[in-house]
Amino acid sequence: MLPGVTTLSEPLDRALGPRTGKALERVFGLGTVGDLLRHYPRRYYTRGELTDLSALREGDHVTVLARIELIRLHPMPGQGPRRRGEVIVTDDRAKLMLTFFFRSPKSQFSFNRLVPGMIGMFAGTVSSFRGRLQLVHPEYEMLPGAPPNADLTPELAAEFATELIPVYPASAKFSSWAISKSVRTVLETLDVGEDPLPAELRERYRLAGRAEAIRAIHRPLDWADRDRARGRLKWDEAFMLQAALAQRRLAAAAMPAMPRPRVAGGIAEEFDARLPFTLTAGQVTVGETIAGELACAYPMHRLLQGEVGSGKTVIAIRAMLQVVDAGGQAALLAPTEVLAQQHYRSVTDMLGPLAQGGQLGAAEHATSVALLTGSVGAAARRSALADVFTGDAGIVIGTHALLEEQVQFADLGLVVIDEQHRFGVEQRDALRAKAAERRPHVLVMTATPIPRTVAMTVYGDLETSTLTELPAGRSAIATHVVPAADKPRYLERAWERVREEVGRGRQAYVVCPRIGEGPDPDDPDEAGYPDGDDFGDVDLTGGIPRGVVLGRRQPLSVLDVAATLDAGALAGLRLGILHGRLHPEEKDRVMREFSAGDIDVLVATTVIEVGVDVPNATVMVIMDSERFGVSQLHQLRGRVGRGQAPGLCLLVTEAPPGSPARERLDAVAATLDGFKLSRLDLEQRREGDVLGAAQAGRQSSLRLLQLLADEDLIRQARDEATAVVSADPDLAAHPALRAAIDELLGVQAEYLDKT
Repeated sequence: MLPGVTTLSEPLDRALGPRTGKALERVFGLGTVGDLLRHYPRRYYTRGELTDLSALREGDHVTVLARIELIRLHPMPGQGPRRRGEVIVTDDRAKLMLTFFFRSPKSQFSFNRLVPGMIGMFAGTVSSFRGRLQLVHPEYEMLPGAPPNADLTPELAAEFATELIPVYPASAKFSSWAISKSVRTVLETLDVGEDPLPAELRERYRLAGRAEAIRAIHRPLDWADRDRARGRLKWDEAFMLQAALAQRRLAAAAMPAMPRPRVAGGIAEEFDARLPFTLTAGQVTVGETIAGELACAYPMHRLLQGEVGSGKTVIAIRAMLQVVDAGGQAALLAPTEVLAQQHYRSVTDMLGPLAQGGQLGAAEHATSVALLTGSVGAAARRSALADVFTGDAGIVIGTHALLEEQVQFADLGLVVIDEQHRFGVEQRDALRAKAAERRPHVLVMTATPIPRTVAMTVYGDLETSTLTELPAGRSAIATHVVPAADKPRYLERAWERVREEVGRGRQAYVVCPRIGEGPDPDDPDEAGYPDGDDFGDVDLTGGIPRGVVLGRRQPLSVLDVAATLDAGALAGLRLGILHGRLHPEEKDRVMREFSAGDIDVLVATTVIEVGVDVPNATVMVIMDSERFGVSQLHQLRGRVGRGQAPGLCLLVTEAPPGSPARERLDAVAATLDGFKLSRLDLEQRREGDVLGAAQAGRQSSLRLLQLLADEDLIRQARDEATAVVSADPDLAAHPALRAAIDELLGVQAEYLDKT
């Protein structure tokens, strides 16, 4: 490296000095110059554009552009030389108070240089004092060249619009302009090295050079300059990710797996002959695809997407039986004990005598089905472990207990993961590693793809099969929003509908976000929606008590709601309770009683979210429904309408009309299409970290690329990257691309090996 030249891989403490470098790493996790330059501005101000001060909210950390209107300095009685400074800034529509406290005249030096009419950037946390919003001791920087007392006319705005002012994601400990100053410092001596995008690709898509794009994203000459930079840098992210995925697809195809072809006259054929219903055309097609891939000498890695109730379990059973016929074992990993036990009952019931291997009266080709969960008794556990080790258990169903070291398979050939978003990457990898020398085939099932699943699918790392038909006999589900706050009569009617369904001999669910007092293992906040969606105290009989002011409250709990309903709206009905703190045997007893029809209404947390199959349950009431994610609501309502009678899902909420929470609920009520809802979920939560373990939210390795808005670009990048990697798998002829992939993805690229 030449003296005085800065590279993308250079540590920030060397490029900027230890103090600034360590602060950037501590506050933002930025370690290198490349990390800093990928900390892109989140917006840009023009000099004539002021922040809408009326949109500020208490508690927000903000950076605002405003004009000084008034400056005052007040003595603080009885405190000697101490002074309080007040600055009122405006956007010509609203005003904001800036408050400063000074120990001595010397500490007022910067404050004394402020002049009414100056335009500046002010950063701090919004608070309120006597009903007025304020920033206390904000950091600030006045804009050079803005004349004092300038009228903010369109002409003045145009005059100052020649340079865009970047505003960076900042914190109270490191301001936007401090980041801007650091960026300016490294840009002055930056050498980006060889461009990682092949020259012919840049020419074909008319992309800017790398050095030009990095400069323009941070120091754009105008909006067109900024847009050109964003376009190029989006290509960097898409192409490098696709090149990494293409390399892994090639590597996966070269990995050995034991072929598990169909066996004529085996247990799989006998199972098909015993089915009491006809498979849908979609089930047949997907089944043929999976059967063909199981027969290959490289591992299958397929995502099976299907609406709630579309028949994914039958496809999984047929695949597992094909592996058993071929001499291997299959493991089904479920996220909860309730679901694992439900799967165990469903599989053994559907197999009948085919699941009684080693027992008197078993069918000729029968196998054994083992259940391994944390609550299985010691004797049953020893027996199951032995059957798994010897291979007598062809199908093994369990929860995280399957991941324990003492669980050893004789010949694990297929891993089926149900609702894979409930498992961390490392957990899924641990089960897959239990195969002996060759990697097992993997089938992942999900009813509503959550953001990362959608992202990985579109990015092309998973082969995908989709079921769109509902099996014969399945009924539609009607969904309605019940606005408990503004229309209390609607909630009264909801409980009447529950009574009507029970009167017809049917059953109901009531779902709550919490169990009750104490730590709650059934946390519904998988969507990460804020607690700001708290709207007050609900009267379960239908309305809000007189005199109650809507405000923050605890989410409704199973224990409280069950007691209130038992004494009021649902008095006389047989109510049951199910939640994560119950002993596993108690959970199983409650589910068995509900399945047998001995419980009319089951008040539960989200432990019933996936896999619970009670065809006689026709109505579900979800309390505080705004607290659940879109995908979670779709999963929950899939528990009703599983028989001949139509299903009804009622989303009870106090979210006001027009609020984001209410819009989410309206969207869920408007469609049964899980794939549309997954896109809505993605729009609100982003795609999570496509290369990391974060399930959703704002920490993404993809800083500019957006899954929905950039689908066409992603498809183009996939085609281009596949062509490059097919011709040069190790990227030996593209060293700059290989280095850029390592720099961009880093250790997170290991994630792609584990999905």
